[in-house]
Amino acid sequence: MIKFPEIKRLTEEEFRQFAKLIYTESGIFLKDTKITLLSNRLRKRLQALNLDSFTDYYEYIGKLSDKSKEIEALIDVVSTNETYFFRNERQFDALMEHCFKDIAEKKKGVKKLRIWSAGCSTGEEPYTIAICVLENRHLFEGWSIEIVATDIAPSVLDFARKGEYSGRRIEKVPPALLQKYFTQNKDYPELYTVKDEVKKIVSFRYLNLFKTPYPENMDVVFCRNVMIYFDKEHQRKLISGFFNVLLKTGYLFIGHSETLHSISEDFSYLKILESPVYIPKEE
Repeated sequence: MIKFPEIKRLTEEEFRQFAKLIYTESGIFLKDTKITLLSNRLRKRLQALNLDSFTDYYEYIGKLSDKSKEIEALIDVVSTNETYFFRNERQFDALMEHCFKDIAEKKKGVKKLRIWSAGCSTGEEPYTIAICVLENRHLFEGWSIEIVATDIAPSVLDFARKGEYSGRRIEKVPPALLQKYFTQNKDYPELYTVKDEVKKIVSFRYLNLFKTPYPENMDVVFCRNVMIYFDKEHQRKLISGFFNVLLKTGYLFIGHSETLHSISEDFSYLKILESPVYIPKEE
């Protein structure tokens, strides 16, 4: 087995090759300053395949007749997955106190709620959304409810499906909700598992935002802290795709540090409870 420290850092040429491949396959744009980060991330794949150079790995990918699984693995190790329950909690307040009430009123005759967590990472965001729905179940009595959670990294989807969390990941869960929607592990008291009533309304699936069809007829789309990984061209494609799948009564949530300014004119900006929220413009 090749040892991690024995694998030399990417050369500038190797970095450009992998950066171009990653960009082509996922839309993720890596600046030149990310060479050390990418070196460390890619070493994991070299170790797994027992290869001792990045050039060997690049050539290995090029020779595969079906590259899809290895490309998934490559993007998986490159992806950054930093999240926790109730991250930017004011957005969830806006979801519960405004959006849910508005959707419930406007869709009385349809009784179907669909929410998409795009770039769901290890599952904290879609499970938080599910808890918010369950806390407002009186608004959706008799409704069909589905939260679609997608990501490009298979490993985080596997983690999310287990629904086991501890430490910083659950620090912001209010104690009453932690007791109500999680089960504490008897052998490892610091570990909490999401209860089945939460899990059953969340479906996790692999999705490449630039190569896989989007789920349709969405009431709400969460895509927070994802656009920052893409250049303007891909950001525009992404937001255009969201506009196409959002119902006209729908809502789009993006990260606090993100904006649609100069990216899309299809949405109107709302500030609900100090949170940035967008709604589709009337055609």
